[in-house]
Amino acid sequence: MLPNDQLKAKGLVASLRDVVNVKDSFTRMKQERDTEREQTLARARAEQSVAAEKRAKIEDISSRLAALFNMGDQPQARGRLLETVLNDLFEVYGIHVREDFRRKGPDSAVVLEQIDGVIELEGTVHLVEMKWLKEPVGVAEFAPHLVRLFSRANASGIFISTSEYTESVIKECANALNQKTMFLCSLREIVMLLQRQDDLLSFLKKKSHAAIIEKNPYLQILA
Repeated sequence: MLPNDQLKAKGLVASLRDVVNVKDSFTRMKQERDTEREQTLARARAEQSVAAEKRAKIEDISSRLAALFNMGDQPQARGRLLETVLNDLFEVYGIHVREDFRRKGPDSAVVLEQIDGVIELEGTVHLVEMKWLKEPVGVAEFAPHLVRLFSRANASGIFISTSEYTESVIKECANALNQKTMFLCSLREIVMLLQRQDDLLSFLKKKSHAAIIEKNPYLQILA
């Protein structure tokens, strides 16, 4: 082969190599894009699955909560179920710490106090009291919860009731805000929140901020 032909052949080989390299580069880029797209789709499917599971759990809790209103002849059982339903609701939103518990004496089985539930909101532990009452919550029903709060250095409190609150309870709760974060909630608010499919965590934060910033322990959120 003549020298010129050899140079032409080498040039052709180099050109072919460049074409192959370019093709390989485009192939790799396509594969990377396809992989990234598949990963994005997989994440989206996983998020949709988690969201669907959460919605299903919330709908189940909403149905169980609605069923409690038909248990007028079983007040004690209804009260216990209310605790379970609301604790399950807290758990769905990832703010649940533990369900009801009883603190007993160190040397006996005597129950010193009972707490319906504990949640963590914005990094702070909140003791939760739940009551199903016909009449508005009075100081007699509210005071034990306040005592439990003041016996714990860094605890805040939430009181949830099926009935309204007397003016004396709202005033007592407002006075306590000088030392403790404490806010009141009605079961009606929670039922309506579930009906409009709002976010429980945002709901509780609004109430907590109203108590802390505005000294309003009973901001009612019905819409």
